Amino acid sequence: MLTERMEEALNQQVNAEMYSSYLYLSMSAYFESINLKGFANWMKVQAQEELLHAMKIYDFINERGGRVKLTAIDAPPTEWDSPLAAFEAVYEHECKVSGLINDLVNLALEEKDHASHIFLQWFVTEQVEEEASADEIVQKLKLMGDARGGLFMLDRELGQRSFTMPTSSE
Repeated sequence: MLTERMEEALNQQVNAEMYSSYLYLSMSAYFESINLKGFANWMKVQAQEELLHAMKIYDFINERGGRVKLTAIDAPPTEWDSPLAAFEAVYEHECKVSGLINDLVNLALEEKDHASHIFLQWFVTEQVEEEASADEIVQKLKLMGDARGGLFMLDRELGQRSFTMPTSSE
């Protein structure tokens, strides 16, 4: 059974993951509007992954006898100065989410909630991947500078990403 503090914190994380999904969907719309469909695709896949993260926590709260309490999701930004600015925002956001996950892990340890601690390890590992993926694209965008050809090549590469539903063991 979840403690009240752990249940509240996990519910806040559901909201944070839903916001992440909403943010990436907004970024997808931005990229669609500037005709970078590969970038838009990458963001749409990312939005799906974040929704999956929210549902994973949602299910965990229910499995542990807690009560999911959904709250309002803040409106995300809708404009960015450039593809680089958008991906820098992605990287910053993923770093923030990593901090939130770390806070949850610390709370689980403080509450001596070993089940939550084990559950959250998947998210710790996932955040390492999320930060690295965003940073890789930021670095590519910085390297190409104003080279439009590079932007279109990266757009084509990002268009290849697809959402894969994880297996039950993931």
